[in-house]
Amino acid sequence: MKNLSKYLVGAACVTALAFSTGAFIKVYAAEAPVVAPGQPVDLTYAAAKALPAVVHIKYVQNSKTKTVEVQEGPFGGFFDPFGFFGNPGNGGSRRQQVQTPKREATGSGVIISSDGYIVTNNHVVEGADELTVTLNDNREFSARIVGTDKQTDLALLKVNATNLPTMSIGDSDNLKVGEWVIAVGNPYNLNSTVTAGIVSAKSRGLGATRNGIESFIQTDAAINQGNSGGALVNTQGELVGINAMLYSQTGAYSGYGFAIPTTIMNKVVDDIKKYGSVQRVMLGIQGGDVLNFINAQKEEGKNTDLGTNEGVYVSEVSEEGNGAALGLMKGDVITKFDGQKVTRMSELQQALNSKRPGDKATVTYIRNKKELAKTITLKNAQGTTKVIEQADIDVLGGQYRPVSDTLKKQLNISYGLEVLKVNSGALKSAGINRGFIIQNVNDNMVKSIDDLQNLVRKASTSKDPVLYIQGIYPTGKKAYFAVPLAD
Repeated sequence: MKNLSKYLVGAACVTALAFSTGAFIKVYAAEAPVVAPGQPVDLTYAAAKALPAVVHIKYVQNSKTKTVEVQEGPFGGFFDPFGFFGNPGNGGSRRQQVQTPKREATGSGVIISSDGYIVTNNHVVEGADELTVTLNDNREFSARIVGTDKQTDLALLKVNATNLPTMSIGDSDNLKVGEWVIAVGNPYNLNSTVTAGIVSAKSRGLGATRNGIESFIQTDAAINQGNSGGALVNTQGELVGINAMLYSQTGAYSGYGFAIPTTIMNKVVDDIKKYGSVQRVMLGIQGGDVLNFINAQKEEGKNTDLGTNEGVYVSEVSEEGNGAALGLMKGDVITKFDGQKVTRMSELQQALNSKRPGDKATVTYIRNKKELAKTITLKNAQGTTKVIEQADIDVLGGQYRPVSDTLKKQLNISYGLEVLKVNSGALKSAGINRGFIIQNVNDNMVKSIDDLQNLVRKASTSKDPVLYIQGIYPTGKKAYFAVPLAD
């Protein structure tokens, strides 16, 4: 389970429902329900379509040895026979190895193609050493992570199987507030659970994740721990969202859950399949909902008339972003993106998420109560229109192994990755030679090849695609290198 704020909880796991009175309309399994306005709805068709395609995901993170900073006390090891506080009187801190416990958790996922692709939440699989997927018919498969996107909290998995059950993917933009939906997943390890409710709101931004892209579908269908990554389904049996979190003061369902719309999911999945990472453009502004800005001004005794009460107020513009290229300034209000009305920041984020570098977009905004519109070619965070492909460790052109115990003792170090061979690649270009021991990359400890691989992937798609490598040679000489990953 992942705490996202005081009241927002990721619905990954370590209800009762009342219907209105009246007769239900009978629906056969082969037919989508047709319901007259204002009448009760039969949800059995939707459940029958969804249940076979929703899976149970078991997460395992094995016990590991980690190096942590330990604060030294004034009495040092006198009261600590295991040396936890270090030597007496030294003060400060030192690094010490600790053994982390084995962790297990559960969540849900949705099969989106018969050849084994499964969508779930990033927080369901992040840091996993083993992932086991169990189908509704109790078949089990080991899963691998194809790609993840922390900003939308989505992940794409793959199992080695064919002819798997799927459900149709619907257009979440067509959902209406008040429309019936069901949430399907595995809360508290209760497999294949269906809960029902309505769409309570759309384009809900919660500020639950830093730099996250949030435009949630809000529903009162019960979502609990273990529902993360499961399906939000309309009455036609179509997937319209991936359940992500719940609003709660207790950690359990208390009225509202939130799902990631399929309009966001489709783009993320498509990009991961094609490029290995999500191709994203950024407007390069900071701001928020106009109404929030106006209300904040009122609290300060100021009356502000921007010419509109809807849109995104621009409070800051990055010098090198798309916003600057558009000519946006502090105090502008964005009201449309590519002709689509924008009433709040979450809607602007969702519209931007649909674009890739090189796409053109027209942004409409109000300045001094006058409407302006400009069209630009959108760039990525690196300031280009190129596709950013996630780099692999091979780009470095080296071979590695964890540093031996002998070298650790000799150099008085506790971890590191020894460079065994340097071929043509980024290491050679930066001047790193055979024998160098990599200890830190971009301020992260490197103790394994997997650590280095993950840091290369992360840096390659960042605004600054460079590895800042710190380490030591067998002679004891310390060194620091900047290793660019871009061409």
